[in-house]
Amino acid sequence: MTLTFYKYQGTGNDFVIIDNRESIVSKNDTKLFARLCDRKFGIGADGLMLLELPGNQEDDFTMVYFNADGNESSMCGNGGRCLVAFAAFLGIIKNKTTFTAIDGKHYAEIKDGLVHLQMQDVSNIEKYDSHLFLDTGSPHHVTMVDGLSDFDVKNIGRDIRNGAPYFDAGSNVNFVEKRNGNSFAVRTYERGVEDETLSCGTGVTAVALSMHATKLTNKEEVSVQTQGGELRVTFTKNHNGYENIFLIGPAKQVFKGEIVC
Repeated sequence: MTLTFYKYQGTGNDFVIIDNRESIVSKNDTKLFARLCDRKFGIGADGLMLLELPGNQEDDFTMVYFNADGNESSMCGNGGRCLVAFAAFLGIIKNKTTFTAIDGKHYAEIKDGLVHLQMQDVSNIEKYDSHLFLDTGSPHHVTMVDGLSDFDVKNIGRDIRNGAPYFDAGSNVNFVEKRNGNSFAVRTYERGVEDETLSCGTGVTAVALSMHATKLTNKEEVSVQTQGGELRVTFTKNHNGYENIFLIGPAKQVFKGEIVC
């Protein structure tokens, strides 16, 4: 089989995307997805997404996301933004959309070349002496560090991801340094990729909410610098936590290709 694919990236977080509205690949073919994401023997990506037909009348499409290891994963924020851009490229949408991912329904809008993706509300942020933990569609461990540029993200991130209390289920791990005001820098170790990635959308969202929850900023718009570029997160604080959360940034098509499977 010759498979047509598209490569997208959002602040350096890169994805293989397949238009699967005609079910050309099986969602159970995890070995294929892992091979396509392999940077030595495949196309190379942090993850793979299938754009599928909507499951209800309110949606424009369905998002199905797989980690680089081939396993279906929790929500991917940058992936969601890239899939919205892909849907616009295909002509499925214009500049506004509603779609369903593994964590539920999402609204998104493309404005001035940036994709604004609404994330799920967050009601629970666990605060510990050394870190915070919250779920922004995917689980995230957030900790402040000094000297972020020289920090050993891969080894320390792997130890935290695999250690107590996460163990086999694992958690994404974010190391954060304040820049100024409402601006922060982050480096993220992602489970499923099992390495540092240039950017993580759900991680950036987790960082923005954590910085507000710990009063390191009082702004409801936070700028987060990743290794692959800058993202913004806007939100509203309410008595239950955070709502109207939007992850904002670029999503670009890198190339289109064919691969023999």
